[in-house]
Amino acid sequence: MIRTRLTALLLAFALSACGFHLRDALVLPDDMGQVKVTSRDPYSPLARTLERALERAGAPVVEADAEGRFTTLALRSERWASVPLSIDQRGRAQEYTLRYAVVFAMVDENGDEIVPQQAVELARDYISVPTDSTGTDTERELLARELQREMSASILRRIDAATRELRPAAQ
Repeated sequence: MIRTRLTALLLAFALSACGFHLRDALVLPDDMGQVKVTSRDPYSPLARTLERALERAGAPVVEADAEGRFTTLALRSERWASVPLSIDQRGRAQEYTLRYAVVFAMVDENGDEIVPQQAVELARDYISVPTDSTGTDTERELLARELQREMSASILRRIDAATRELRPAAQ
């Protein structure tokens, strides 16, 4: 019993000594105002995911077709690619890399850049058995949804980092 407590205590000290800490929640500046998420694809799942995440962070989100001056998160490009990595003895692809790239920028209602235009690319490898197309499609769809969630989180982390830099300057 004492040994278990001592081990737990040593582990807690080791984690605190290495600088480990949980990531803070996304916090947006109070003066950011209403946010509009725009995308070239009006049915973009990434845009909808980002809208929900911004609402959870406390930002009032307006519809993409709303008129007026708003802080705008513009998804300028979304690209998917599936690249074969390996082939079998018959020349059929067996392993692929699924790539997802997004170019985005965020500007405030005055047109000033909050987050300059930048590209984020994510990739995942998966195995495709040529004789089992049903399982391959399902795996690819799952990976695509996972990459969209990760892309949303990556974009929000970049927004958070950029707005954290702005917060001390405003105070």
